Amino acid sequence: MTQHTRLDQTPIPFIDLAAQKRRMGAAVDDAVLRVLAHGQYCMGPEVFAFERALAEFGGARHALSCASGTDALLLVLMAKGIGPGDAVICPTFTFCATAEVAALLGATPVLADVDAATFNLDPKSVERAIATAKKAGLKPKAIIPVDLFGLSADHDAIGAIARAENLFILDDAAQAFGANYKGRRLGTCGLATATSFFPAKPLGAYGDGGAVLTDDDDLIDVLKSLRVHGQGTDKYDTVRIGLTGRLDTVQAAVLIEKLKIFPDEIAARDAVAARYAAGLSDVATVPFVPDGYQSVWAQYTIRLAPGRRDALGVALKSQGIPTAIYYPKPLHKQTAYARFPIAEGGLPVSERLADEVISLPMHPYLDAPTQDRIIGAVRAALRG
Repeated sequence: MTQHTRLDQTPIPFIDLAAQKRRMGAAVDDAVLRVLAHGQYCMGPEVFAFERALAEFGGARHALSCASGTDALLLVLMAKGIGPGDAVICPTFTFCATAEVAALLGATPVLADVDAATFNLDPKSVERAIATAKKAGLKPKAIIPVDLFGLSADHDAIGAIARAENLFILDDAAQAFGANYKGRRLGTCGLATATSFFPAKPLGAYGDGGAVLTDDDDLIDVLKSLRVHGQGTDKYDTVRIGLTGRLDTVQAAVLIEKLKIFPDEIAARDAVAARYAAGLSDVATVPFVPDGYQSVWAQYTIRLAPGRRDALGVALKSQGIPTAIYYPKPLHKQTAYARFPIAEGGLPVSERLADEVISLPMHPYLDAPTQDRIIGAVRAALRG
């Protein structure tokens, strides 16, 4: 009995990259060694091979790799000439990078609310945010839906609003690349799709990285220039103001290998999520996936009644089970973003979620006994 109790306190990783590495064996090591052998550390052949594979996986005509998910968002806004006087509609319940890129260019992020069931951008709040922007004398130019926690936003509804208002869609799929929306993978919802390869993402590198997917031939040409200082025919022919936004060749080599096993990992994540739902749906509000959608489960986030979250986190931590809160403060409550306009009617859903959500360990290698231990601990804490 003592040995069993001691084993039950063994710390559980929130995301187990070591298990993934064991599954891949020497494949990643060999890929990195090939880069070290040829020495083309910037824009080497693996970069272009990865872009081709990524575009095919996402169902897009083009993929452009870059240095981070933030750069992916920023490059598209730069290519579209977004700047002072322009409004970019984005959710308040997201990581700051979504709004940050608009603010960096002198544009105004206008913050909208999310849907209580999916945590994704609420189309009705988008319409109110557009009205807010117009009343403030701003020109709405773009909507950045976020596919939060691995689940696609309602792209049909948001796209209809964008078309009616002559806005473009930049899909922030940093947490959801690989997810399915009504029969197709994210990658072609709107003008462009941005994603991140931060190590903790479902498809993660061994450092920072990102990509833009698009079907637009003109856009990809501008993005290629912006990624390397705005260069034209050569590096000393600068035709626009750009940045250093390249993906390192080593990271591309890693991602080529990880993309090969990504479909298997998506299926494994879905099985983990189904097991969580079966074990927790009677004690917590578990994630909702609409018909026709498939999440990649970047996070497994449950909702609790107000006032119960902190006690659960403490109880699980005492048993070696980590948790995380995404997000304890919506953007409009954070110092850097409090000055930006919000949708008419306020952002009540996001404010509620910030007090009620908590995320449990989630990765493709979470075995059944370990997951049963997590489920049992959650149930005991919430029923205690």
